[in-house]
Amino acid sequence: MLGDRLRDLRQQHSLTLRQLATAADVSPALLSQIENGATDPSLSTLRKLARVFDTSIAELFSEPEAPPVHISRVGTRSLLTAPPGQITYERLTPGRGDLEVLQANLAPGDASSAEPWAHPSTECAIIVSGEVVAEIGGESYALCAGEAVTFDSRLPHLYRNASAQPAHLVIAVTPPTP
Repeated sequence: MLGDRLRDLRQQHSLTLRQLATAADVSPALLSQIENGATDPSLSTLRKLARVFDTSIAELFSEPEAPPVHISRVGTRSLLTAPPGQITYERLTPGRGDLEVLQANLAPGDASSAEPWAHPSTECAIIVSGEVVAEIGGESYALCAGEAVTFDSRLPHLYRNASAQPAHLVIAVTPPTP
């Protein structure tokens, strides 16, 4: 569980909740809620925490001994939330560090981030329903249900829904860096 992993990392670095909150520029109350499983952190908060620990977001989810078989069930998945107008991801994979699979819904007008961003991975997005524009390396690619795009995610990129209908996509990233 993310809360347990965060608590372990904080303790390994000999940080109090308040010290970590100051370093990550978040509130101690929010960190306490995350550690206790009372709330899911935003993607922005995860990025801040990963920077403090000099690690990746995927490492924040890593499980010391991920099971050889992992079942992902609706309602029990970790969420990576974002501000309104941006994507919220559901993690479909455990934190093993070799592969991250996320699913997301994009409402009309929503995007995966405010600006394109890059990370050292390979990424594949499969459009399950609706239409999505993938902006990759300054180019725009219109994709519809059943289509997929795979690319070097060191190219700045984002996904956006420019249509009037919701879109559903599944994204695979290896190595993980959502």
